[in-house]
Amino acid sequence: MTEMDFKVSKRNSTLRGQVEDKIRAAIREGHFVPGQRLVERELCELLDVSRTSVREALRHLEAEGLINVVPHKGPTVAVMDKQEAQQLYELRALLEGYAGEQFALTGSEELKTKLGAALSEFEQIAASGTSGELLEAKAGFYQLLLEGCGNVFVGQTLESLYNRIALLRMTSMSQPGRLAHSLEELRGIVAAIQSGDGVAAGNACRLHIQNAAKAALSGMPSQAA
Repeated sequence: MTEMDFKVSKRNSTLRGQVEDKIRAAIREGHFVPGQRLVERELCELLDVSRTSVREALRHLEAEGLINVVPHKGPTVAVMDKQEAQQLYELRALLEGYAGEQFALTGSEELKTKLGAALSEFEQIAASGTSGELLEAKAGFYQLLLEGCGNVFVGQTLESLYNRIALLRMTSMSQPGRLAHSLEELRGIVAAIQSGDGVAAGNACRLHIQNAAKAALSGMPSQAA
């Protein structure tokens, strides 16, 4: 795992947002693992911010489902059991399949070109980048997919799902051979979208999520820790 710079710049007025982003990234990249207690004092020292900023950020991350506040224990990184993960991926497959279909049918050529560029960036990072860079590049790909879909409500719902899936993505991507298969699946998605084939794009998106689910679930215990 690569080292992470936790310090937050105080020059930006949205300090709470920066704190949220840092903690969210730390969870996504596995620096903070499911079930781990997040001690406010330690977070203040890591991030070099006040306890108020940390508490505000933790409240927002709790609303996203990334953190649970346990009585007499405080905030901990959320733990998702296998059944919850399965349900999450099933919903994501439905919505992302629709998003891919709509992107192919109604998305602009400019956004389709950008999606291809995002795939190229992901391929380059997959060859030599860090796990954090890889996750960031894939997140950028999904953001373009949502933008190209053109449905605000589908986009908002998938955004909330992506926050929860952050708890699982490293598990999925770390499975042997999964990265290579994921790249091939993303190529299929881009090809279908750029050709304007809505049915193929929807099917390619659903296949990608189904395979990601299999990889993630295979690395999870049957019961939550």
